[in-house]
Amino acid sequence: MNKCVLITGGTGFIGGELCRKLLDRGYKLSVLSRQPADVVRMLCGPVEVIHNLESLRGHQGYDAVINLAGEGIADKRWSDKRLQALSDSRIGLTNTLTKVIQSWEQKPKAMVSGSAVGFYGDQGDARVTEGTAPHDEFTHQMCRDWENAALKLQPLGVRICLSRTGIVAGPEGGFLKRMVLPFKLGLGGRLGSGHQYMPWIHREDAVAALIWMLESPQASGAYNVVSPNPVTNREFTSCLAHTLKRPAIFPVPAQVLKLALGDMSRLLLTGQKAIPERLIDAGFEFRYPMLAEALEDATK
Repeated sequence: MNKCVLITGGTGFIGGELCRKLLDRGYKLSVLSRQPADVVRMLCGPVEVIHNLESLRGHQGYDAVINLAGEGIADKRWSDKRLQALSDSRIGLTNTLTKVIQSWEQKPKAMVSGSAVGFYGDQGDARVTEGTAPHDEFTHQMCRDWENAALKLQPLGVRICLSRTGIVAGPEGGFLKRMVLPFKLGLGGRLGSGHQYMPWIHREDAVAALIWMLESPQASGAYNVVSPNPVTNREFTSCLAHTLKRPAIFPVPAQVLKLALGDMSRLLLTGQKAIPERLIDAGFEFRYPMLAEALEDATK
């Protein structure tokens, strides 16, 4: 019998590719989305579309759940209203999801739940593993509460994996979609000093890591879903410019970013030298461990 998986965030940049890969592996998928069913199937493939989590109360249950829902953290300038929306789309939805799952006749064997390397807050140039103590700021607090909402299912015997994902690079979307145009126009450059680290990962490897967590009975807890070779913003922008065969001579001063973006500028001016220590120790193999090859594929 095909395994049945419920996915939230299935229409996103990572989720759509994940759905296609899981369908190829023989899974039956139900995708939670507010979008029309035909749009969801265009993005994800032949899946069942769920428009309301509450409709799943008392459901027989699924073999597993993958929870990737969450509004884009850098899509809009931060305001009190925006910060609340970011939290609600992650913590609020995950809390509702866990309550719905508690009502199921059959509890899932596993849940892979989204998080981010923002869990650690600003770490400067220190090496960051899954055991690193976080710096207490908004991104840490949001990721902490997001993870804790998923962990409520552990006492029910559900195996929980937490995907602390970095910046995802891949074709036709994601954060690169915003960066490529100014670089193609010759207007690209480092952000601030450029010394801040950008923990990145190719979408193929992010999806493979999620599937590994789903299918590995020994996997549990938090995993840094990032490349084993982190780079600084200066290195990243230089590599992107080289890939596109364009210059990178227009740096954006930190003060300009602070004036334009307010508190959200911390997303661009701080970072983490995050290492996927637990994935490496488990023998996970990255298809795109080096940035040059990842950007070559993502921009072709």
